[in-house]
Amino acid sequence: MAGAFAGLRVLDLSRLLPGPYCSLLFADLGADVIKVEEPGRGDYARRTPPFWGESDVGAYFLLLNRNKKSISIDLKAEAGKAIFRRLVRTADVLLESFRPGVMDRLGLGWEALRAENPGLVYCAISGYGQDGPYRNLVGHDVNYMGYAGALSVTGPRDGSPLTPGVQVADLGGGALMAAFAIAAALHHRHASGQGQFVDVSMTDGVVSWLIPHLAAFFATGRVPERAGERLNGGWPCYGVYETADGGHVTLGALEPQFWANFCRLAGREDLQPFQHVEGADRDRVEAELRRLFETRTRAEWVELLHQADVCAGPVLALDEVVRDPQLVERGLFTEVEHPKLGPVRQVAFPVRLSATPGRVATPPPELGEHTDEVLHGLGYDPAAIAAFRRDGVVA
Repeated sequence: MAGAFAGLRVLDLSRLLPGPYCSLLFADLGADVIKVEEPGRGDYARRTPPFWGESDVGAYFLLLNRNKKSISIDLKAEAGKAIFRRLVRTADVLLESFRPGVMDRLGLGWEALRAENPGLVYCAISGYGQDGPYRNLVGHDVNYMGYAGALSVTGPRDGSPLTPGVQVADLGGGALMAAFAIAAALHHRHASGQGQFVDVSMTDGVVSWLIPHLAAFFATGRVPERAGERLNGGWPCYGVYETADGGHVTLGALEPQFWANFCRLAGREDLQPFQHVEGADRDRVEAELRRLFETRTRAEWVELLHQADVCAGPVLALDEVVRDPQLVERGLFTEVEHPKLGPVRQVAFPVRLSATPGRVATPPPELGEHTDEVLHGLGYDPAAIAAFRRDGVVA
């Protein structure tokens, strides 16, 4: 089956995590994704540890860049810019994650490229957006999370904010927002014939994920606290508890019927009135639940809680996640054959589409592996390609 984005060409100039994850979603759904990389170095993730086995290939790169092609062009050289402009004329989407203004200084910004291709959807992912006083600040996921307020509601009640174990700004605020916005821009182009500029701020994206906390703040004026709100540890009925064997289980008994089921299972129906409590009552109930969960192992609790129809589950380590029967049945883990490394494990496309499913088809490309193929498709003959390579314009 052809993927949902078959026939779509995406030029990806981004590096590391947010942009490559965004273009991975398009590649898995059949788009012709071409990584445009600088000669010699390419995407920094190629050499970012941890490495795969005994190789010098970054594991992040292997999982983020399957189903893609790579062309290596020096965009600072005039001949390289000319090649890139010709490539842009064949593209539907351009994705980049440079600091604001970098592409303009190269003469390859939005205004210049839309003149080459009026239907181009140009998406720029940055930390703070293309305007505003922070536009030129350097940053990473933790910085954007801090500015967005997400860290202020993450962590223990009596401790410091904690860095989440998942890159929420990079993936949620950046990659997913970009993918959705690009799809929206393509839909608009289908009707109008016109492309547009898509400005994705990872900080803005994280702020939009704080709707439960912001709704409470807008309604009451009270600033939400770490472990003080209903969904971040403020209610004993919704949290994580340690078990007798040192494992942990999650309890999500927010609705009255699930809390009632839990209290009956535990033989503590006296706790039923204390589902949504604060202050001293919260501390008392939480302490009682901690003592209660320490009386059985993780596996025992999970079995009992599921039998009692309580929203609950184990906290799995990643070695358990990859063996979990639900995820295995869903086919979430697969492999792709790499010409040098052999089978490389992958996380499959995470959404099922009945008519146009995602696929894991080809391994991540070597740096510049498809340079000749792409240039030939643009109309350059072997002599011209050889001259470009001799002059260091391409690799």
